Amino acid sequence: MIDKKKEKLNPKKQWAKFIVVLVLYLLFLYWVKSWWGLLVIPFIFDVYITKKIKWQWWKESEGPVKWIMSWVDALVFALVAVYFINLFFFQNYVIPSSSLEKSLLTGDYLFVSKVSYGPRIPQTPLTMPLTQHTLPMIECKSYIEWPKWDYRRVKGLGNVQLNDIVVFNYPAGDTLCSAMKYQALDFYRLCYEIGYQRYPQRPDPDSLDADVRRQLFEAIYQGGRQFIEENFQEYGEIITRPADRRENYVKRCVGLPGQTLQIKDHIVYLDGKANKEPENVQYTYRLKLKQRLSDEVMKDLGITMEDLMSLNTLGYMPLTKRAVEELKRQGYVDDIALNTEAEEWDIYPLNGNLHWTRDNYGPVWIPKKGESIALNMDNIAIYERPIRTYEGNDLVVKDGKIFINGEEAKAYTFKLDYYWMMGDNRHNSLDSRYWGFVPEDHIVGKPIFIWWSSDPDRSGFGGIRWNRLFRFVDNIK
Repeated sequence: MIDKKKEKLNPKKQWAKFIVVLVLYLLFLYWVKSWWGLLVIPFIFDVYITKKIKWQWWKESEGPVKWIMSWVDALVFALVAVYFINLFFFQNYVIPSSSLEKSLLTGDYLFVSKVSYGPRIPQTPLTMPLTQHTLPMIECKSYIEWPKWDYRRVKGLGNVQLNDIVVFNYPAGDTLCSAMKYQALDFYRLCYEIGYQRYPQRPDPDSLDADVRRQLFEAIYQGGRQFIEENFQEYGEIITRPADRRENYVKRCVGLPGQTLQIKDHIVYLDGKANKEPENVQYTYRLKLKQRLSDEVMKDLGITMEDLMSLNTLGYMPLTKRAVEELKRQGYVDDIALNTEAEEWDIYPLNGNLHWTRDNYGPVWIPKKGESIALNMDNIAIYERPIRTYEGNDLVVKDGKIFINGEEAKAYTFKLDYYWMMGDNRHNSLDSRYWGFVPEDHIVGKPIFIWWSSDPDRSGFGGIRWNRLFRFVDNIK
């Protein structure tokens, strides 16, 4: 009978395993271009050949030590494997809100590919696997900010294409209130919202010169920030997060680097040409129902309890073009009209108020790596955040002049590519219209398919959306 232990330690087999593992490991290092990993090779050699280090010393122990360490070993291996796979290859993601309905639905679980656009080398590599930024239960940071590496992306299978659905880190999530109920809230919009309460008259910025207008918006922002700092018990501490630890968002890319985007009567135009809308795009409509919608009709038209709640409380609800036509045809509504109400005070840039709205926006040029734009007092509010926050420059505006890193600047050349992201639920999506551009270092990956989908309005087997399981996202237009 063959001795299993001797068979396992057969030199030829051990060398064969070592060579296979070494080749794969070297290919991986070549892919990520991180040659510091060569320092690990002696340890790989020891695992398969020399065996000088007792990596599993606990197997020779007796009693509870062996039992405990076997579980610790399995848990550590699983966490390291998950961390490695999530970092470089794929990650699961759940749709938490209705901003992409009816293309992606609340309750869809996505298989997100990191290799489609190339995985990022982590800026904060020391983090607990299976967490984004906060440890559950104990509510503290799940990562250590040192070491902190510069942005670098490994070569992937391609680049972000127009109309791709993309997972990315929330750009405005760099600063936030630490109180849990404000974890994902846009800190800047919150500051302006509170600050505007101190300026109830809201003077028309167009009546002011450039410097006074900037001072007005700065006073509004600082007023809101001061209120948050003074009410520490409610809002918590003001904290910051690195790019790769910010909330994960998923939207559709409707504008690429170098394109000029404009929204006219809710239609997106790129370089003057209308971009094709998704088939399941939604807008909100004002209507009155003649009768209660049956469960079958709601399921067929994709109308959720959240949509009905919006109708009951706000007088309008989001609908696709097909849903509008079916409600009319089946006699469920008397009057139905597109909701054209729009607020301009919470539209990006928050410190510019260009009188743009969610349905009429721009034109705005989307920054492209290596290309320059002339800077002036008319457009500095649009490009101030990318220049200062995303590209790490010191930007100051004084006496109508723009200074970057201490020198007067009349133009700026961008170091990163930027994208414009919007939800398919166009009147119910906090997207680039509200917080601006998405820099390339925030791109996480591309959803490939839906591996699970459950309807939050239904329970049990009736809540499983069987027709969506393993459906490819690229087929959802």
